[in-house]
Formats: sequence, structure tokens, C-alpha cells
Amino acid sequence: MKTLFLSADSSPLFGAARVLDMCGVFDQYNTSQSEEEADSKALFWDWAMVGEDLRNAIREFETIHSK
Repeated sequence: MKTLFLSADSSPLFGAARVLDMCGVFDQYNTSQSEEEADSKALFWDWAMVGEDLRNAIREFETIHSK
């Protein structure tokens, strides 16, 4: 699983507009209504990535040791 939580939203048209954006108007990243909401989103995705790492490690272990 890959998260783009802290990445800017993108599309071909948005990307073309960013090339001409000299003042950084289009530099808007994922936003939250409050600091608490931002923290809870970040914490959720941190643990989601930990879970994905554990699943991958278990699969790799099972592959190596199933022979």
C-alpha cells in the first residue's frame, strides 16, 4: 500500500498549471479542519503502513520457510 497523504493533488491539467505558477498558488496539500483531525489522519496512515510492512514480512517469511 502506498499513501499519498502528504502529496499534492495532481492531474495533467493541474500539473501543466503548476509549471506556470510562479507564486506557489497551486501548492496546496491535503488539508484538515483542525490540528486534531490532521493528527488522527497521520496516525491512521502511519499504522496502516506498519500493518502493510508486517503483512509483507509475514508473506516473505512464509515463502522462505514453506520449502
